[in-house]
Amino acid sequence: MSMLKRIAAGALGTAALVTTPLAMSQDNVELTMYYPIAVGGPLTEVIDGLVADFENENPNVSVEAIYAGNYDDTRVRALSAIQAGDSPDLSVMFSIDLYELLGRDVIVPVDDLVDTEAEQDWLDSFYPGLMENGQTGGDTYGIPFQRSTIVMYWNKDAFAEAGLDPEQPPQNWTEMAEMGQQIRSASDGERWGAMIPSTGYPYWMFQALAFQNGHRLMSDDGTAVQFDDPAAVEALEYWVDLTDQYAAMPDGTIEWGTLRQNFLEGETAMMWHSTGNLTAVKESADFDFGVAMLPASEQRGSPTGGGNFYIFKDTTDAEREAALDLMQFMTAPERAANWSIETGYMGVSPDAYETEALESYVADFPPAAVARDQLEHATAELSTYEGGQIRQALNNAIQAALTGEQTPADALADAQRQADRVLRRY
Repeated sequence: MSMLKRIAAGALGTAALVTTPLAMSQDNVELTMYYPIAVGGPLTEVIDGLVADFENENPNVSVEAIYAGNYDDTRVRALSAIQAGDSPDLSVMFSIDLYELLGRDVIVPVDDLVDTEAEQDWLDSFYPGLMENGQTGGDTYGIPFQRSTIVMYWNKDAFAEAGLDPEQPPQNWTEMAEMGQQIRSASDGERWGAMIPSTGYPYWMFQALAFQNGHRLMSDDGTAVQFDDPAAVEALEYWVDLTDQYAAMPDGTIEWGTLRQNFLEGETAMMWHSTGNLTAVKESADFDFGVAMLPASEQRGSPTGGGNFYIFKDTTDAEREAALDLMQFMTAPERAANWSIETGYMGVSPDAYETEALESYVADFPPAAVARDQLEHATAELSTYEGGQIRQALNNAIQAALTGEQTPADALADAQRQADRVLRRY
């Protein structure tokens, strides 16, 4: 394995470094880490900078970071490497990959590697809402790193041009639909009121709507889903109504990958997207914008999202120790704070938001705290055994409803039948 040598100078500032036990070790350790690049921004430079700092502090450890594409690509590449006998040592993968990784018996509990009081304090330091997707059966397998919630971005200039208060985003579904309708009408059809992406991760957006309508899509143990519940059907009907009833949103599907650019170019006044886009929007928008929690129906709500660290089973004790040290290094409060500032992703612990850097940043740029504050209303992201098949069934149903091929009720009933067949064995 080759040592990663691409160093992004100053990528994360001058966060204090912590001497780890491996810095005193005489044994050289080589780690391979798979990493997903799924959302815009120069994330590779940021990760390269973190890795270079870790290697500098731990001269006996080299880290090869392999940028593997989006989350799905990373899962496929990591599992293929394991099957080929060339297992990586650790990876940042979807937090919702937990049950698939357990089903394949390829990861180890982090709890088993924690020996000291300081390490236990670190394990206990993360936001509980971010730990949900990484824990099962009393064990912790996933450590939060690249984490997010869905937030609503709005164009304040577009609101003002439509006669709306630019400082008041919609608080509920009715307001979002009616404001979107007013924006569309005031622009003579030149600007859409709202866009919710329906490619890439449509299940994630739909989970937010269902949860806002008081419904949780899956069981706690990953063995069952409830896609055809009346509250879920009503949520999908609302999504369709944004187009059919209110003409606030374009018909058909809306691309995840280009939606940020649609927003920056003024094609839509509101968009639902990951907080991982925050820094990119901040740096590129030529208009005044705001960031808000998602609007409510029965309640506010967003699923968490993003990636966790996992340590793979086909590793030596020394590699596991080094991987644990790397995870602690990268999630330390100062680094988590600077990571949040650089990317828009959340600081994964309360301590990160108490650092001078992030406290000052939030004071100057309050949108940086929205995703964190929304954790009070968050739920675990949709995660089940055979998760790829389950999510695909739901994605197909959502798109069938949005394109008019099926009613929301029929589409979700089909998705439920498919999911029941897949999950029956569990």
